[in-house]
Amino acid sequence: MTPTSSAVDADLHPVRRTPITRADLLDAALRLIGPHRSVSSLSLREVAREAGIAPNSFYRQFRDVDELAVALIDVAGQSLRKIVGAARHRAEAEHGVVRGSVEAFIEQVRADDKLLHVLLREGTVGSDAFKRAVDRELGFFEDELHHDLVRFAKLRNRPMAEPALAAKAITRLAFAMGATALDLPPERDAELVDQLTTMVRMILVGAQAMPK
Repeated sequence: MTPTSSAVDADLHPVRRTPITRADLLDAALRLIGPHRSVSSLSLREVAREAGIAPNSFYRQFRDVDELAVALIDVAGQSLRKIVGAARHRAEAEHGVVRGSVEAFIEQVRADDKLLHVLLREGTVGSDAFKRAVDRELGFFEDELHHDLVRFAKLRNRPMAEPALAAKAITRLAFAMGATALDLPPERDAELVDQLTTMVRMILVGAQAMPK
């Protein structure tokens, strides 16, 4: 007797006996996506199967895959801000804030948790709701960087024109370069770090040279 597709699925992904959580479903979605696959391409059944639950159990945590994707974008943004923020403050003591932050960012592009992939991909191929969620996360990065630029300018007595706009330019540039990195082999990372570090410094020098 030929097994049905549902029986095959059950063998590959046994149904869970413990309650499902939002984190479980987010982890399942992360396992399914990658550099060349967006979370927006996932189906509810696919995520439920990966998590080892019946499709109806999915609705106990999320209304649909769109809501899951927005939650995943929020988690990705929070995680990346902590990582890059820690790298920025660590590098500050070593007088290499720009390069240290860039290195941390590119390292995260290669990280196994795929969180940065979510931000880089959903901002270009996702639904309008996904794009708004990504744009909101980028706004958080810009606000934090704006705060740091103002603080650094005061500490070093180097006034800067339009620090908020400089922060936006740096953030958007970094994420554009990050998306490019996804399509390149890791052997190109050192080159990307050099290029992005130089570009960011150009923006900062330009902002410092402009009339205040």
